[in-house]
Amino acid sequence: MDHTEAANSNSNSTSPSSSSSPPPPLPPAVVLRPCAACKILRRRCAEKCVLAPYFPPTEPAKFTIAHRVFGATKIIKFLQELPESQRADAVSSMVYEASARIRDPVYGCAGAICHFQKQVNELQAQLAKAQAELVKMQCQQANLVAYFAWKWHNLLNNRRNNQSTTSLAPHRANSRVAR
Repeated sequence: MDHTEAANSNSNSTSPSSSSSPPPPLPPAVVLRPCAACKILRRRCAEKCVLAPYFPPTEPAKFTIAHRVFGATKIIKFLQELPESQRADAVSSMVYEASARIRDPVYGCAGAICHFQKQVNELQAQLAKAQAELVKMQCQQANLVAYFAWKWHNLLNNRRNNQSTTSLAPHRANSRVAR
């Protein structure tokens, strides 16, 4: 802000009002300089310019892209037909659609959507493949655990059987001799 703007803002803030309450805050849509749209169209930016809140002077490319594809008249008409709560999203969509149309004049946004849908499908296929591999590995692990448990169980049973037969064998031999 330079010295003249600061002096103007100070003189505006001390305007004579009827009461001692502070002046109402300025709405965020008020722009001191012409908006990017009016600057590019080389026209005077009105106080109630429909384009000013959505095309700030710091972002002229945003309006240039939308203007190149849709034209200023259609942009203004479209914004006037929408409620203010939806205008920011509409401008964002228009700028995205216009930049997509400039990048790909034939397919525009549809080309980007198809590209992203193809990527989603490929990633879903990779995910399904990875999930199937994970299930396969989990089954292999469960089979391996079951196999080792079975082997361990058999080993313990064999040891018990060997111990019981070796402990019974001398006892039997003694019982035969006693007879």
